[in-house]
Order: sequence, then structure tokens, then C-alpha cells
Amino acid sequence: MAGRVAFVNVSPGGVPKLPVASAWVGRLGLDADAHDEPEPVHGGPDQAVCLYSIEAIARVAADGHQAFPGAYGENLTIEGIDWAALRAGDRLAIGDDGLEIELTDMAGPCQTIAHWFVERRIARISPKLQPEDARWYARVAVEGQVKPGDRVDVLRPVEEARSARSG
Repeated sequence: MAGRVAFVNVSPGGVPKLPVASAWVGRLGLDADAHDEPEPVHGGPDQAVCLYSIEAIARVAADGHQAFPGAYGENLTIEGIDWAALRAGDRLAIGDDGLEIELTDMAGPCQTIAHWFVERRIARISPKLQPEDARWYARVAVEGQVKPGDRVDVLRPVEEARSARSG
């Protein structure tokens, strides 16, 4: 399963995160990116990068909500990957610089982004109710540069790949 980075988004704090031409992704996230509510709410090694799908943005917008890259605080807006098929432990190899991140958990919506939703219905992107339209958090396994257009390859954990081949 492969896709590409559509947008790289950062902010000095808060939302929306705005697109940039490229960013260095270190163990604690993207350079020039910050959070209004740092650890344990946002950030830290297990929430270093927030990801969202351009296809999910289109579905949420079709429901009448304001949705655009960076609106919900994602650092990387990805396109072309089956979001519903992702799971914690999957790794994403991104671009040619060796960047690799590992999905840790889906990100629940918070009130900070409620103003983008009709009647403040943030549950529209809840992992429990709409996992195909929820955001993901990831830890950084291998640091590197990221830019729009970079290829994204989904790598399954070794145990799961073995089990799929033998099953």
C-alpha cells in the first residue's frame, strides 16, 4: 500500500497548522511545530507526528464541516492510503531521506478544533465512531526530511507479515 504526502503542516501552537515546503522530523516532531496543550495532551515521543488523510478531509467536508489540510492539527496530510486498513504498529517509510514513523494510536478529537464542525460535533472524526476519518499519532523511528510529493509506503510489523505469508 503506497500513497504520498500531500501537505506538510506546522504551527507555533494551535490550529490550523499551515503548509510549509519541507520540514525536518526529529524524535519529538517537526521543526517549527508546537502545541498549545503540550504533553500529555499533545506531543511527546509517542505523539510526535499527527497524520490525516486527504480523502477523510473530503468526506468530512462533504458532510458540511469545515475541513482542509492542517485544520485539525495534523502535521502530514497523506493521500492514496486506505486509512481504514491502518493499525497501531504499522510503519510508514516516507520519501528518499530515510524518514520512518510508527503509528502509535488514533487521535481523539478535542474541543480546540470544535469550531470547524457544524454544531461543534467533533465526534465526526472520533476513532470509535468513524475510524476511517480519524487522525493518527506516530512516533519517529528514523529521523529525516519530509516534503509534499514524498512517497509513503506502509510497512506491516514483521510478525504480522510472517503470519500473512504462512496463513
